Amino acid sequence: MSDAPANPFDGDGEFLVLVNAEGQHSLWPGFAAVPEGWTTVHGPCARQSATDWITEHWTDLTPVSAR
Repeated sequence: MSDAPANPFDGDGEFLVLVNAEGQHSLWPGFAAVPEGWTTVHGPCARQSATDWITEHWTDLTPVSAR
């Protein structure tokens, strides 16, 4: 059996919602550094709160450059 770490995107930890210049959103584990080019727009919060926020606010999945 492997002792590989659990997926950080699953579970009960705190999460952030990130957005990039193209208007794309990402669920991000709260313990991890925010990658260059991304900005925190919501959180830290529970995973469900973060996914609810994404569902409510990211209604057009088309990247800004393609609109």
